[in-house]
Amino acid sequence: MLRLTVDVGDWAHGPSIRAGDSISINGCCLTAVADAGVDGGVCTVGFDAVAETLAKTTLGALRVGDPVNLEHAATASTFLGGHIVQGHVDGVGRVTRVQATDDWRVWFEVPAALAEYLAPKGSVCVDGVSLTIAEVTMAAGQATGFGVALIPTTLDRTTLRRLAVGDGVNLEMDIISKQVVFWLKARESRR
Repeated sequence: MLRLTVDVGDWAHGPSIRAGDSISINGCCLTAVADAGVDGGVCTVGFDAVAETLAKTTLGALRVGDPVNLEHAATASTFLGGHIVQGHVDGVGRVTRVQATDDWRVWFEVPAALAEYLAPKGSVCVDGVSLTIAEVTMAAGQATGFGVALIPTTLDRTTLRRLAVGDGVNLEMDIISKQVVFWLKARESRR
């Protein structure tokens, strides 16, 4: 098990985090182990990551000082203005190309087991940032990855601007795609 202590900076939710709250760190839903604490003007929160989490995400590779993407869990009364994200990482992908221009784009390779969930204009969550798939990359007739277009707001408010070729990222595939694929496979197996 690994204890992660996160400096939440000026994040609006930071000081109000209580023990037991679910917070997404780079797309991985973790539970706060204690109330947020402020010491010397720095607000920190601790989280425990178990072996299963460390084996299936990039959290174990974080170093002291690395920036992370944070998101507080939605509640039944929260406005849902985008994709449905659960904070359940499906696997780790790799950055294959970065186009750092006015039309900023990043391409990723995905594990073969996740490729079936990719669809043009579908959603994907990369390190906790919900995005629309701009392009599905193919090889030998099979999906192998995807590309996304990043707007200035996303680049300014997340860690995605720092991505470089070869970097690992936590991926959460679209929940609707996962349910449809699961249902179709179950239906086919009954035939």
